Amino acid sequence: MEWKLDLHVHSDRSADGRMTLAEIIETAKSRGLSGVAICDHDAVMASVPSVPDFLIIPATEVSTKQGHLLGLFVTEPVTAKDLPEAAAAIHAQGGIAVLAHPFQHNPDENRLLPYLDSLDGIEVQNSRANRKNKNANAQAKDFARLHHLLPFAGSDAHVPQEIGGSVTIVAAQSPEAVKAALLSGAARTEGRSAKSRYVAMSQLTKRRKTNAGVLSYAKWSVFALKCCIEDLFRGNR
Repeated sequence: MEWKLDLHVHSDRSADGRMTLAEIIETAKSRGLSGVAICDHDAVMASVPSVPDFLIIPATEVSTKQGHLLGLFVTEPVTAKDLPEAAAAIHAQGGIAVLAHPFQHNPDENRLLPYLDSLDGIEVQNSRANRKNKNANAQAKDFARLHHLLPFAGSDAHVPQEIGGSVTIVAAQSPEAVKAALLSGAARTEGRSAKSRYVAMSQLTKRRKTNAGVLSYAKWSVFALKCCIEDLFRGNR
């Protein structure tokens, strides 16, 4: 059986997420996905529901000093802010440690070399990564091949329109076998870049949730305009 998984989705438990779990499941199933990983910022799922013919992977996105780290198949909070310690905490739960969008903000590969032994893999396809660095995903793919890291893909969805934009596809006979299949190295990835305005939408959500001031909304307005212009010139209408 083939599983089509979006391994990086944010719910409304993230400050910049606006989707309920029920909305995520409904949207993902309507787009032909077999499952999703709920990767809220520095948070884990309080409980993991069982959904017929659909896999919910409990996960987290840890904000470490060295970058964002996904912990797949974890249910306990990861509080460490140093990447090796955070990865160790993920592994202690039997989870998979995946470096998220490694070159989205910084193309320097040397900064990651000391931490490779702590990682199981990296995101080689993230739908938001190319907005700031148009070569972010391509660089991640090359980096993964060079250093023999497992490839993973996820949309980094914060709004419904983004779900399924990037996926990891793997063969497994049952939901229980999916984790082993992901670790086998047999998964393949595919995806596309998301519209820039979806990033603006999630940033607006964050401001509303945090009761941001007038200046913050003014800055957002400029950012949102920039995102719309980016979409216009890239043909992302």
